[in-house]
Amino acid sequence: MTVLTPTILLCAGGTGGHLFPAESLAHALRARGVRVVLATDARVDSIAAGFPASEIVTIRSATPSGRNMLKRAAAVVTLGRGFGDAAKAIRRINPAAVVGFGGYPTVPPVLAAQLLRVPTLLHEQNAVMGRANGFLARGARTIATGFREVRGIPDKATARRVHTGNPLRPAVIEAARIPYPAFGEGDVLRLLVFGGSQGARIMGEIVPPALERLPADLRARLHVTQQVRPEDLTAVQNRTLAMGLAGLDAAPFFKDLPARMAASHLVISRSGASTVSELAAIGRPSVLVPLPGALDQDQAANAATLEAIGAALVLKQTAFTPDRLAADLVEMCENPAKLTRAADAARSAGIHDAAERLAEVVVETAAHP
Repeated sequence: MTVLTPTILLCAGGTGGHLFPAESLAHALRARGVRVVLATDARVDSIAAGFPASEIVTIRSATPSGRNMLKRAAAVVTLGRGFGDAAKAIRRINPAAVVGFGGYPTVPPVLAAQLLRVPTLLHEQNAVMGRANGFLARGARTIATGFREVRGIPDKATARRVHTGNPLRPAVIEAARIPYPAFGEGDVLRLLVFGGSQGARIMGEIVPPALERLPADLRARLHVTQQVRPEDLTAVQNRTLAMGLAGLDAAPFFKDLPARMAASHLVISRSGASTVSELAAIGRPSVLVPLPGALDQDQAANAATLEAIGAALVLKQTAFTPDRLAADLVEMCENPAKLTRAADAARSAGIHDAAERLAEVVVETAAHP
């Protein structure tokens, strides 16, 4: 008797923030003997090249946002064409279930699956449901969440809700095994600063002048690792090296960011869902500066989950000034026990097996069409 291998279609695109959790789920599903196919958009083709899938399908997509009505109309037309692409692909692939990870690139394939009566599952990474997932929620069979409490789920959504956590990359799981580095009076404090493509600019504008405001003896105890935009790299290096730090490592991108997070005593960053989940899993205290201006205020909600348990200091971008950051760094360096408590609090919120939890929910959803 031949046993057919079930196929699960994962839908993720737009940014690595959506694609990386899908990649972690793909590894967990393949370990269960499940065949995985990825539906994505052209914007992440280079990132998706190494995705652990038997097949990668590119679906046309666009984001209907902004004030330009012509561009919004064009985006809707593109999404409609993507829906046609997705419907053909789903009929051919015949998945047992379809999983969407948010973002507009998931709308055509997940919506097509719902209209074709294929069981669908949504994974919401943030503490506020995004617009794409919100649009698809009423037709979903299951909604899995990265955070225990998620705002913005439509009232008419009748889907089963399961808190799984956010799936983590293998590098994060490895980094989570590293204990918090010892830090006492007189020790070097290792500071990690990053923020993605938009966050790197504000970090480059605020962190160096904040360090200049520190007493010279404290600067001599700081080792700074900072993500910097390529065009700002030389200026930040020159300015920071002149301060007499214990060490500086600046670059536009760090491939080994989880390991660097584990090696740090304090992290200053934005508060995307992946970042917050990784800080919790690895167990590191942080100063979080949510991205301002977002309609959903998802980063603010994400950051609040760590602030509520004493694991993070959350600053609005308007309050994130050199003077304020310098004062906070002095206070933290003078109270190393506070940093250790914050690290313990962060680790208490970590979910290391989120990918396996989500894989179990996906298999259950597929098994009950």
